[in-house]
Amino acid sequence: MAGESASFDDHEHDVNASFIKNHEHGSKKLSEEIAGMLESLKPFPESPCCIYKVSDPIRQSNEQAYTPQVISIGPFHRNNPKLQSMEEFKLRYLKSFRDRAKINLEDLVSTIKGAEKSARECYSERITLDSGDFVKMILVDACFIIEFFWKNWSKIWTKYDRRILTPWLSSRVQLDLILLENQLPFFIIEKIYDIAFPSISKDHPFLELSFCQFDYFNVQRYKHSDFRSTGILILHFTDLLRNFCLPPRERRPKRNVNIMKEMHSATQLAEIGLKFKKITSNSSTIRSPLELKYADGVLEIPCFQLDITTEIYARNLVALEEWHFPEVAYITDYYILLSFLIKTGEDMDLLVRKQIIANWLDGVVATSMINKLSEKSLYSQMNSHYQNMAEELNGFYANQSMLRAWRRALFRSPLIGSSAISAFLLLLFTFVQSLCSLLSLKYF
Repeated sequence: MAGESASFDDHEHDVNASFIKNHEHGSKKLSEEIAGMLESLKPFPESPCCIYKVSDPIRQSNEQAYTPQVISIGPFHRNNPKLQSMEEFKLRYLKSFRDRAKINLEDLVSTIKGAEKSARECYSERITLDSGDFVKMILVDACFIIEFFWKNWSKIWTKYDRRILTPWLSSRVQLDLILLENQLPFFIIEKIYDIAFPSISKDHPFLELSFCQFDYFNVQRYKHSDFRSTGILILHFTDLLRNFCLPPRERRPKRNVNIMKEMHSATQLAEIGLKFKKITSNSSTIRSPLELKYADGVLEIPCFQLDITTEIYARNLVALEEWHFPEVAYITDYYILLSFLIKTGEDMDLLVRKQIIANWLDGVVATSMINKLSEKSLYSQMNSHYQNMAEELNGFYANQSMLRAWRRALFRSPLIGSSAISAFLLLLFTFVQSLCSLLSLKYF
């Protein structure tokens, strides 16, 4: 029995030892795998990315607003089969660019390769293109953009341009160039332009051509020199349009964590006595569309237009702020405020009648668009000016409602109304009589 017990103990010891050994081996192997995963991480980019894929929750509300329809710029949509027909057009513009600049393509390739690392880091997702394909993509797309902008700026269009670039296609290319996912880093286009046209770029920098190209969106009539003098650096064309909207830095309100929770709509406020007034721009007072003003029962709103381009434009600016400017998301704040103000078709109609909105869309479509622009936005801060204005408007609504309720209660019948007036006159007469008595005592 003793021998059997010892044998059992030895067996159990061997099993435990084997288990411990396998356990240690498994733990070591697993830790080595995790260490390998950590080692495979690429260094965090020195400069933050600025060209993003739109997040799924936002994209689902209107995918076409973020997707190029005729031309691909950059890596995100370059393999879309629907956009391949414009590739030859881009190559023809590259040829036109080379002939006009009289520059060796090898010099351009060398310039792009030198900036390749910085350019790749501008994208939020890892670009799988090898170095050759990436450089080729940058060269073709950047030179197309420069040539397209130059033709528009100089008003020199060939017969080929006029035949291919129909008004619809030209407008659609313009829209595709403002999409967040369809961007090249601004610095790389600027670098190629400066190298290709060193004499022209001194007096007419690429930024000037960009201002000309997107003049429609430059609502505050900024000059390209304004951006240079104030140190505004443009990330890409979507960012350029955002800067067109923003008021000068000294007029931008602070943002804080007290987010706006409620505000009465335009019709509700109008019914209670609020006056709406449009702010029009003139040569001396050009204001940002974001700068609403409330005082003494009057809400002043810069007039703005709603058309088929508005949703594409607005959605891409909001998407850019979600990723890159969450702490200074002034455009998002603006559309959140509008969604409080315009809740129904009646609200839209009211602002159209006041000539605050120039609406080129169906009223229901326009109202739905305003309400959907910010519904997927996650925000934890808000424009302090809008917060204060909402509180003042809510206070105005509450005070006017209370006053109206008091009036209705007071004058709900002729008898009560006349009694209230009689009581007020009696009180006034008593006050005057008492005052006269006090004065007589003073002088006698």
